[in-house]
Amino acid sequence: MSTTEMTCICCPIGCSLSVEKAQDGYQVSGNKCPRGKKYAIEELTAPKRIVTSTVALVGGQNPVISVKTKEPVLKEKIFEIMNILSTFKVNSPVKVGQTIIKNIANSGVDIVATKNA
Repeated sequence: MSTTEMTCICCPIGCSLSVEKAQDGYQVSGNKCPRGKKYAIEELTAPKRIVTSTVALVGGQNPVISVKTKEPVLKEKIFEIMNILSTFKVNSPVKVGQTIIKNIANSGVDIVATKNA
């Protein structure tokens, strides 16, 4: 069995986690709540992140508007998502929370505006 050490980022406590791969799955220790176990297993099997960036804004006061993924996406999709965002343009006006791109990079996750513009 191999052991992986990591710090949980689900809350400010920052539990030190030990994860052992076993025949029947993963054994997680050090977590003070169930979220730590879920985080550790997901981080080892299918890590996800929220992506924050900007897209070009046409007709607004600023040249860009800030955006983010509505939910975490697989880490392996981040570069593809960033490439799409680097060439995308949205027309003003834009409202906070407005969907800018649906299902970006076939991730099942939308890109939303994080401010009004």
